[in-house]
Amino acid sequence: MPGFLLYAQATVQCAHAGQAQPTLPNPRVKVSGGPIVTQSGPYMVSGCTQQPATGPPCVTAQWVSAALRIKADGQPVLLQDSQAVCTPTGTPLIVNATQTRVKGM
Repeated sequence: MPGFLLYAQATVQCAHAGQAQPTLPNPRVKVSGGPIVTQSGPYMVSGCTQQPATGPPCVTAQWVSAALRIKADGQPVLLQDSQAVCTPTGTPLIVNATQTRVKGM
């Protein structure tokens, strides 16, 4: 099923409401005025509310799924429904909002 392409200005959070930002957006391809994001670049998480008594907070996240048919600079692009795993918690990232003009598979 097609999904909207993820871009650097998308609102992405860890499962504990920490803000996640891409470390390597692709500046060569832009949608809605912002660079897209590919699977190869990890996300940095800040403001994770995971309580120290239950474990360490989310620090980074790596994407484990991406578009099957669309690549930028040889790397699969991320879609709104792509899946990521946070380190060290193992919880997912949640894409709350992204651009709504370009879809991919």
